[in-house]
Amino acid sequence: MTDQELIAAARAAALKAYAPYSNFSVGCAIESVDGTVVTGGNMENACYRLGVCAELAALTAAQAAFGLEKVARIAVAGGDGSGSELSGSEPVTPCGGCRQAILEAAQLSGQDLEIICSSGDGTRFRTHRITALIPHGFGPASLADSA
Repeated sequence: MTDQELIAAARAAALKAYAPYSNFSVGCAIESVDGTVVTGGNMENACYRLGVCAELAALTAAQAAFGLEKVARIAVAGGDGSGSELSGSEPVTPCGGCRQAILEAAQLSGQDLEIICSSGDGTRFRTHRITALIPHGFGPASLADSA
């Protein structure tokens, strides 16, 4: 799958998001090592803290479909999803909590996962590795001394 195809899957997922409070729809697409793709969109809640990020929704789908240890790469896109197309000109990166969750998948997979961060309209993107987005992160490897 090309970067643009993975971004398109993330953008399509954002259009299915439930974001009536912020009006900021986010979609995430996760590709497995065998090419399977799962997606997730953010889901807001009137009790704001109960909302779910797109990345967490997609990671949950990935765990169910093929396991976090088989995550190969991730695309995230976000912007105004109120129309028939997602809009927005700035690339969107995962929030801090989602970076932590992605780090978990990265450590389980044994690779520094690639995250493609796209604008809502899909015209601009940046590629980052999870260790660049959350340097010195705390994950499963950090628990080695807990025995």
